[in-house]
Amino acid sequence: MTGSREGRVWALVAAAAASRSRPVSAADACAAVVAAVEVSGAWLTAAASGDAGHLMDVTDGTGEVLAELELTLGEGPSRDTIDSGGPVLASDLSTAETARRWPGFAPAAQLAGVAAVFVFPLRIGAIRAGVMGLYRDRPGPLSGFHLGDALVFADTATLLLMEAQHQTAGDGKPWPGGQHEDLAAHRAEIDQATGMLTEQLGVGIADAFVRLRAYAYAHDLRLGEVARDIVARRLRLRPDSGPSAGGEA
Repeated sequence: MTGSREGRVWALVAAAAASRSRPVSAADACAAVVAAVEVSGAWLTAAASGDAGHLMDVTDGTGEVLAELELTLGEGPSRDTIDSGGPVLASDLSTAETARRWPGFAPAAQLAGVAAVFVFPLRIGAIRAGVMGLYRDRPGPLSGFHLGDALVFADTATLLLMEAQHQTAGDGKPWPGGQHEDLAAHRAEIDQATGMLTEQLGVGIADAFVRLRAYAYAHDLRLGEVARDIVARRLRLRPDSGPSAGGEA
């Protein structure tokens, strides 16, 4: 086993955990994959089919921007991976084909300095746990060797994520090496803002989230910024889409 690809990947993941002095978790797979497959950064999103998901771990700010872009725009490689259950490999975001596929995400990702994105499903059989996303600041495909490693890193992250969820279900405690506190707070703020919008607009959760995303997109703001203003009551959305004075829209 130690000479196999799986054994080598596991050793890298375990080393990442050891460097942070904590039990091995899916977050360590996210950290270790970057150097191993020669990408610029990575992110890990927990999501089931049809679920917007939430960011569990990210290696840098650009990865966080990519995850939030997909959440705001409702399109992108992670969405396609969740829906299809297979990898999505976009080696050049500047192509016309990519622009047609993701008319909002592709140009926005390029503005963030991203040239290529590779997303892998976290799944075991019919169970879908989320995605592992990788990005590069230059165009070009993953080599066959690196693609093979990336698939094993995704499988390893899936097993660790499923094990952690099982532990959480068993004792009700947060799992070691799980979602970072700041990312958890960020998601909680978006959820809280969505809940407030259900009252303000008299709509369900799904429609409230659509309005939240639409406002962020229309005003070229990050979803977290809009959520923060709504929670702080600096911004209030009205049932109609017309703007109004006093921080309402």
